[in-house]
Amino acid sequence: MTEKMKINITPLKKKGFKSENFTFVDFKTNKLHQECFDTLTKIKNDIDNQNLSNKEKIIINKIFKSYKKAFNSEELAEDEMILNNHELLEFKKINKKDFVRYLVYRYKYNKYSQLKILDEYPPCINIEPTSVCNYRCVMCYQADKTFSKKSSGFMGNMSFELFKKVIDEINGKIEAVTLASRGEPTLNKELDKMLKYCEKKFLALKLNTNASLLNEKNIHSLLSSDLQTIVFSIDEKNKENYEKIRINGKFEKILKNLELFNKIRDTKYNRSDKVVRISGVKINKNQNLDEMKAQWKDYADIVAFTNYQPWESSYDNPVNDIDRVCGELYNSMYVWWDGKVNPCDFDYKSTLSKWNAKDKSIKDIWNSEPYNFLRQKHINQQRSSIEPCKRCISTS
Repeated sequence: MTEKMKINITPLKKKGFKSENFTFVDFKTNKLHQECFDTLTKIKNDIDNQNLSNKEKIIINKIFKSYKKAFNSEELAEDEMILNNHELLEFKKINKKDFVRYLVYRYKYNKYSQLKILDEYPPCINIEPTSVCNYRCVMCYQADKTFSKKSSGFMGNMSFELFKKVIDEINGKIEAVTLASRGEPTLNKELDKMLKYCEKKFLALKLNTNASLLNEKNIHSLLSSDLQTIVFSIDEKNKENYEKIRINGKFEKILKNLELFNKIRDTKYNRSDKVVRISGVKINKNQNLDEMKAQWKDYADIVAFTNYQPWESSYDNPVNDIDRVCGELYNSMYVWWDGKVNPCDFDYKSTLSKWNAKDKSIKDIWNSEPYNFLRQKHINQQRSSIEPCKRCISTS
């Protein structure tokens, strides 16, 4: 049996907004920021001739003002925003005719959770093609046997009919769609059909995969799709540590799969139309980002760690004293394989769920009384009365 890596990182409580004091020189030397501002200026000068709603015009004007302040080394207010490094990389790859759509979407995604703005639809929706996974990673809910065993009732694959129903409703309403959540998406045999159905519908279509099942057929499916971002979840740079974290994973297989992916991407596709990210969860102090970048830089545009959240023990974590509002309640929605809708994936057993996308619309669920009741509890600093919110460290 593979030895498991010890989790010795203390989960970090997420903090609220903190203004950054941008320096003039940072922007003058950053070509992408300058290009972004130049494009934004053209849009701003022609904004009355753009087919934009009043809400969209307000957002574009606010971002334009934010850039002007940043160029003058002025601090940004909580409701102001410029693009971060990851977004600049996306800006470089998107079609400039979609730039306004992109800015509006990123503003909603970044700011609505901080400002507690409730729109008709969530800025981001997470749809899981399957809850089944072939791994049992030490920091994941799949490590909880009461969840992942076949008899639990939590395991299954989303039907294409349900997927189509959700996509048909959110087309033109939501830009950020992530195909992933509790399971490994490539295990759903209809994933290629799902990707094709999403074509030309979203600006920020993303898929997360552990890369274990990559082959020539599904690599072509991913690279020929409208995916903006492909995330490979790989937490380490060598066999010993990788297999201690990603239980059931084989490092040599992952390396071989990524080499094939890279070869096909280089020879058959345009590397500039997608962002490929290799991501890991920082669970152990010995994990080193510089070493990760050195190992995986040739395979990805971005290599990064995400902060550890104790998903593997959501319902057993100690009750904490956090009383700040969770941003997920304004930012994201999760649609499970069976249609069940949940506010977050920390609650991977859906104790908070009161809805199903089979018989209700995403819009109605997002603005429903039970959802708003949860939001109000958080606003009133009553997280401690909600299970499992009282054990979660996520805030806006």
